[in-house]
Amino acid sequence: MGETRIAFVTGASRGIGRAIARRLAGPVGSGGQGRHVVLVSRSEEPLNDLKAEIEAGGGLASVRAVDVADGAALAGAIDSVVSEHGRLDILVNNAGITRDNLVLRMSDEEWDAVINTNLRSAFVAIRAASRAMMKQRFGRICNIASTSGVVGNAGQSNYAAAKAGLIGLSKSVARELGGKGVTCNVIAPGFVQTDMTSNLPEQVVEQIRTAMAVRNLGTPEDIAAAVAYVTSDDAGYLTGQTICVDGGLTMC
Repeated sequence: MGETRIAFVTGASRGIGRAIARRLAGPVGSGGQGRHVVLVSRSEEPLNDLKAEIEAGGGLASVRAVDVADGAALAGAIDSVVSEHGRLDILVNNAGITRDNLVLRMSDEEWDAVINTNLRSAFVAIRAASRAMMKQRFGRICNIASTSGVVGNAGQSNYAAAKAGLIGLSKSVARELGGKGVTCNVIAPGFVQTDMTSNLPEQVVEQIRTAMAVRNLGTPEDIAAAVAYVTSDDAGYLTGQTICVDGGLTMC
């Protein structure tokens, strides 16, 4: 392959993003992908802890403390990575928030916060990264959506709209950039054991399990494994796709 692939992962401080960063940065012989991963989140301290963990395991990582809702700061961080490394090979748009409410009660602020963080940031990051990817004629873009964006979810009109928007965005980007060797795919997690799902009542969790073909909640590592493939050199013929990693909940 030659040069080490450079990966930019947003929302890397915890949960799914942290697992993705670990998987991409881990040494190849240990089940990782051997990438240099740029860890991105608003808070620097947990990123520094993850960087130290990755490096202790033989991987490569660096840190950018950025609020992805700040488009100028996000684009600037990507530009700085390209300037420093001379390339950017992998972009994983994972950062996301929830501001759940019924649509009749949802405020403009709750709507805007989720759309800006979960959807607009991905657009800004893709726009910033695509020039370098097209120039080098290689790129892997992976947007982390949700099954909520595929089937909807009561009380999450803002979140579902943002995640559905990621799917449409990804298909358009796949068509625009495919001729330059750049792919763009979506991983749509179902119910995964993270901070976002830890407060669900046990009765709700049991209902979810019953609806699944696989009767267990997923793990962040399940999502990271899917991301590892769609961002790999082997996945050059896969683009514009939405892969639901959800234990068969949606069968999408």
